[in-house]
Amino acid sequence: MLDSNLKQQLDTYLNYIVTPIELSVSGNDQAKSAELQALAEEVAGMSAKISLKVGNAPRQPTLSVAAAGQAPRVHFAGIPMGHEFTSLVLALLQSGGHPSKADPALLEQIRQLKGEFHFETYISLSCQNCPDVVQALNLMATLNPNITHTMIDGALFQDEVNARQIMAVPNVYLNGEPFGQGRMTLPEIVGKLDTGAAERKAAELSEKAPYDMLIVGGGPAGAAAAIYAARKGIRTGLVAERFGGQVMDTVGIENFISVPYTEGPKLSASLEQHVRQYGVDIITEQRVAKLTRADQVELDLVSGAKLKSRAVVLATGARWRELNVPGEAEYRTKGVAYCPHCDGPFFKGKKVAVIGGGNSGIEAAIDLAGIVEHVTVVEFADTLRADEVLQKKARSLPNVDIILNAQTTEVIGDGSKVVGLAYKDRSSGEVKQLELAGIFVQIGLVPNTEWLKESDISLTRFGEIEIDAKGATSMPGVFAAGDATTVPFKQIIISMGSGATAALGAFDYLIRTSV
Repeated sequence: MLDSNLKQQLDTYLNYIVTPIELSVSGNDQAKSAELQALAEEVAGMSAKISLKVGNAPRQPTLSVAAAGQAPRVHFAGIPMGHEFTSLVLALLQSGGHPSKADPALLEQIRQLKGEFHFETYISLSCQNCPDVVQALNLMATLNPNITHTMIDGALFQDEVNARQIMAVPNVYLNGEPFGQGRMTLPEIVGKLDTGAAERKAAELSEKAPYDMLIVGGGPAGAAAAIYAARKGIRTGLVAERFGGQVMDTVGIENFISVPYTEGPKLSASLEQHVRQYGVDIITEQRVAKLTRADQVELDLVSGAKLKSRAVVLATGARWRELNVPGEAEYRTKGVAYCPHCDGPFFKGKKVAVIGGGNSGIEAAIDLAGIVEHVTVVEFADTLRADEVLQKKARSLPNVDIILNAQTTEVIGDGSKVVGLAYKDRSSGEVKQLELAGIFVQIGLVPNTEWLKESDISLTRFGEIEIDAKGATSMPGVFAAGDATTVPFKQIIISMGSGATAALGAFDYLIRTSV
């Protein structure tokens, strides 16, 4: 099961186990059960502190992990390989007494949670967003005896997936009821369970002293701005809903100069680690609602907290643009998806459409073609915008069709899931329909700047923040960087450069205004 490289990594990590742990495998006569049994035997054979026994979990195959002598509270219903191998490693370490690096106050908050919490998370092994949720819930289960968590590979438990009509991952259930969907961080999950936590956090944030420079956004632009600001020796803070921004939803990155290949979550983790080295006050799980200027720049958060700073860098990034057609909102996560890597496996053997003929759209079509029965690319323009090498690859695939000059007009569903797509032929005006099970929307980005429309910050008609060569906006002391601005070409490396520019511009402003 494990190649030599994984074995070497695992052997190093297993040395951190402090107290004995038990693995239990609940299996049947299926091939996947044999694979899981082989994996468990291989792992157990690598450490004297790991024992193996037969389990009795209701789902089969399931690998359960627990401290020796305790009933297991962490379960993997499926084979935790691919993106989930790290989840298995962490479960082994944490069950074996190796401490988590999470905020000690947050860990204590988890230990103090009252009630019974039985979590189930449906995942796909190709989903890069799923491990964060799985690892957060696994950690909670190891800390609190009233919490259990089961990771469920949707590809192995299709009956459950169909019964619960799951078409997007990660998809979390709590005590048999829907709890959340999509990426969730450990603080977010705990905050939903501990209802008083948000008010306590807001009060704590409002007590913070004013910053010299406060960055709004935790993506590449925000991280670069924070590092450049902190290196100047000034009091620097960063506030964001999550660290990493849209990069967390990016799989393969092959154009980051000097790094031939990396993945979004890995790059995001490196950015956060770099920022933390400079003592930046990082505030996550918070969204800014309003920006005003008095003697300082003031930011009102959705939580009710208020932060102040002498200068601010806005790096709020962008998100996937939506179709804004009838049926899209109603069938989101029920056939309408935005991440082909995460949700593609749920459409195995089915017909899907990709809306958009740019690089992201054609890349999605190529990836999906290896999973689904058929892919139809629907492009509004009369030509594709993707790089020629991608176009050639897509056109060479026998199960990929491309329709040009097509305006998507409606997502068609049967009340519970997507069954088709309506589009207008822009040449003839004729309205046509496609029968399909899934629609992947890949039509570009929209800046996260709606909250600035009532401010004095100048925006373009597309919602982009207007900036000058130093990143300055129309409001004194407020600078901006990255995909939320008028900087052309929305690329990771360009966002980083603009973040550095905005921080240096803001520092220059601070020097001049202090004089």
